[in-house]
Amino acid sequence: MKNLLRPMLVLFVALTVITGLIYPAVVTAIGQAAFSHQANGSLIERDGRVVGSEVIGQQFDAPRYFWGRLSATTPNPYNAGSSSGSNLGPTNPALAAEIKARIAALHDADPGNGADVPVDLVTSSGSGLDPEISPAAAEYQVARVAKARGMSIPQVEAMVARATSGRQFGVFGEPRVNVLKLNLALDRE
Repeated sequence: MKNLLRPMLVLFVALTVITGLIYPAVVTAIGQAAFSHQANGSLIERDGRVVGSEVIGQQFDAPRYFWGRLSATTPNPYNAGSSSGSNLGPTNPALAAEIKARIAALHDADPGNGADVPVDLVTSSGSGLDPEISPAAAEYQVARVAKARGMSIPQVEAMVARATSGRQFGVFGEPRVNVLKLNLALDRE
């Protein structure tokens, strides 16, 4: 028994030091050296003040801003400490009611808009924190934002075009618009 106890304890301590101290320290050092912005939360600063993160959605309600995807996090929307989807299936009446309410809110905010509402404006993402919307969702909101800001529709469309990112490496994902970055660009105009 003594012959087994000492090697087990030495192995336990060695693996604890390697995997609990050395490995995390090396990965943290590499992350800070090579990817400092991402390792520190991809924070966006304005006038020396942090206004958000590139990777976590925020709630925008004012007509002068583009609105992002719904958040399913609880107890508060866009709660980064509680990332989750709604877990409501497509046949769930609660999901249908939420979608109808969101469509009504979008129509109330822009009564003259007769276009079909893009699905990402009425459903939440899997994480509940998606910072991006589709170009179609941004296009749907252009007239409302232009009117609220006193800008022309072509001006706002040009800003959406500049804020649109293509597929990752030209292959992965879909084109997308980061809502926070677009809204900050609009505020600079």
